[in-house]
Amino acid sequence: MSDNSNWYVVHTYSGYEKKVAATIEKAVENLRLHDYIFDVSVPTEEVTEITEVNKKKVVERKLFPGYVLVKMILTDQSWHAVRNTRGVTGFVGPGGKPIPLTDAEVSALGVEKREIVVPYKEGDSVTIADGPLQSFIGIVEEIDFDKNIVRVVVSMFGRETPVELELDQVEPI
Repeated sequence: MSDNSNWYVVHTYSGYEKKVAATIEKAVENLRLHDYIFDVSVPTEEVTEITEVNKKKVVERKLFPGYVLVKMILTDQSWHAVRNTRGVTGFVGPGGKPIPLTDAEVSALGVEKREIVVPYKEGDSVTIADGPLQSFIGIVEEIDFDKNIVRVVVSMFGRETPVELELDQVEPI
């Protein structure tokens, strides 16, 4: 069932995002909507602030004040449960009609973490399968799953040269 679900943006009173998210989650429990509403998220980021006395303080800041993201299958019952939550002013979309986020928007927001598995690890010998250095052989120096990048050290013209590639541009030998 969750394959048919989408992420929707819900507009709330500013400052009530976490309260609204908790209330929606409680409504899912009480109304037994586990098959329709799967996840509720308030996107945040950690920011380091420097106070007046030169002390660093890590603060959690909302990326989109006044908005909550809900992953759900849109039915009359699920729409009603979310829309009638105290603090919710409506769904984001033309005329309040919910419009789902695209996969690209969801991945850009970092709301849904997808596990990436690659058949190589740091220190492995690999072949570059795509791009201008296609068929070059190198050694994996670093893998950054967050940025979808692998750094490979390739020998070019007798010199070791680090090259950054996308994870799918490299194949194990």
